[in-house]
Amino acid sequence: MRVPRIFEPAEKIYPGQEFALGEDGSGHVGRVLRMQPGMELTIFNGTGTDYPAVITGVSKREVTVRISGERKILNESPLRIILGQVISRGDKMDFTIQKAVELGVSEIVPLSSRYCGVRLPADRMEKKCDQWRKIIISACEQCGRSIVPALSNVMSIEEFLDYRSTSPCLNLHPRADISIGRMKMDLSDGVRLIIGSEGGLSDEEIALTREKGCTEVLLGPRVLRTETAALTAISILQNCYGDMK
Repeated sequence: MRVPRIFEPAEKIYPGQEFALGEDGSGHVGRVLRMQPGMELTIFNGTGTDYPAVITGVSKREVTVRISGERKILNESPLRIILGQVISRGDKMDFTIQKAVELGVSEIVPLSSRYCGVRLPADRMEKKCDQWRKIIISACEQCGRSIVPALSNVMSIEEFLDYRSTSPCLNLHPRADISIGRMKMDLSDGVRLIIGSEGGLSDEEIALTREKGCTEVLLGPRVLRTETAALTAISILQNCYGDMK
């Protein structure tokens, strides 16, 4: 049986420590997985270390664990990818975020744009961001990452182009002259990747990306859906510059 991995946002965890998991962790371990005292699991807090643990108690409200060891996890990609994804409709954004985490992105920035099909008031967007953070954590639990990718606040295309501007920026364009898999670029400072929504970017937004020095790249001869384009581009970048060679 695969040992479950549970995220616990504790500042410090050490061998021998015994504590109660937070509400989310206790609910998942006790009610969803129905684990019992004596069973093993792994705790991580986003610092790059896994902590093997044993369950010491289970009640209706909480699960207590004892940390039995620690091990450094070295599975982060050497390529820092900042995914700027224009918010897509339905569960497409959820899917893109989940799979992008599995593929090793370092940071996810939800973007608004002229043709973005999702426009929410501030309170609902805040709830949506909370949902995306939970998806990121769940993806880390599943894929074995011990460093949790950051989720930025929603930005406009213009704001993203000025964000972490020491990293080169790529914009997928169906009429670009160069394929993303054939470009030659120094990505030692990471890379920012812009993925448009179902409607793509407006002419004004595309002109702005060019003005800011963003490189237009092509994925292939077919037009891909937004979620397919994001994951394909990340996979190619990881294959050419990251840890999927």
